Amino acid sequence: MPDGGDSFTIATHASIAEIDPADWDACAGADNPFVSHAFLKALEESGSVRPDTGWGPHHLSLRGPDQRILAVAPLYLKGHSHGEYVFDWGWADAYERAGGQYYPKLLSAVPFTPVTGPRLMVRHDGETGLAKKALASGMMQLSERYGLSSIHINFLEDQDMDLLEELGFLRRTGMQFHWHNDGYESFDDFLDALASRKRKSIRKERDKVKAAGIEMKRLTGDELKPHHWDHFYQFYIDTYDRKWGAPYLTRAFFDILQARMADKTLLVMAYRDDHPIAGALNLIGSDTLYGRNWGCDGNYKFLHFEACYYQAIDFAIERGLKRVEAGTQGQHKLQRGYLPTPTWSAHWCPDPSFTRAIERFLIQERREQDYLIKALSEQSPFKREN
Repeated sequence: MPDGGDSFTIATHASIAEIDPADWDACAGADNPFVSHAFLKALEESGSVRPDTGWGPHHLSLRGPDQRILAVAPLYLKGHSHGEYVFDWGWADAYERAGGQYYPKLLSAVPFTPVTGPRLMVRHDGETGLAKKALASGMMQLSERYGLSSIHINFLEDQDMDLLEELGFLRRTGMQFHWHNDGYESFDDFLDALASRKRKSIRKERDKVKAAGIEMKRLTGDELKPHHWDHFYQFYIDTYDRKWGAPYLTRAFFDILQARMADKTLLVMAYRDDHPIAGALNLIGSDTLYGRNWGCDGNYKFLHFEACYYQAIDFAIERGLKRVEAGTQGQHKLQRGYLPTPTWSAHWCPDPSFTRAIERFLIQERREQDYLIKALSEQSPFKREN
């Protein structure tokens, strides 16, 4: 890669293993486990992320005059749009009908992970603005060198959007449902903040799960054992077989996760007659619990809500975490205390006519999303102030 200016040199890396973990994590910070070197390496080392499945690592590093790494960005050469959760299939179809080749494209994101977090990651003692612009410019130069259709930076933090818009990236608005801890001391304390009908509904759902003889266990750290992952992985692949096709994550990924990130991992398991029947995987950040994958061996009424939402809230209150992010979609989360929250992605295309078409689409989509977020916020399950 050409350098990003007189003081910066940009390099691409075909594996995150080429970058020292201490350097990467000094840029990524400790708040979000998904951008840690350990998590991204687990995806690659386990074979969950590799070029022949359409995920070709092209991570960026930015060095200063002293050759110290100042900034990094997770980056992939994508041969499709699977596993991204920001859907651009329509864009690909339009681009190719117009005679272009949409794939491969560049994607800065965490594979299979719709979680907002840093993407242009700079050491705290670095020149933040200049370094981030150099990373983004490096992506643009890489795209032009390879003759790629586009760059996509998904689920990035809001403060980076303004910088990227200055460079010609287009903003796209999405929506998720997040639970916010308003200083609750217990689950009942949280329930007391809800309107009476919603409070009764949640209690009824939790009671139904208990009445069905289902026991919930929250496992983290040394409590996690290989047999837990054996069961969870079976739930995980069964869910993908029924709904989406081939699963993204390999069984080896979960072994690596346990070995290197057990203290950042929460596995909620459901048992009936001492037999595991369901599981929900979460990762633990500095102030946020992130819900990720879920699976179940049958149809148990309200168990999904218990395992994925209520157990997460219980854990967050116990740990004093500020938020639970429960992943994409699902307006059913609203009545369970998870409120609509905007998310952002940034997109760049060197073709000006295609850029104009995308921009028109995004303006209309943003209006619809803003309206939806506002409308859903007005349906909040929490007590209304007089």
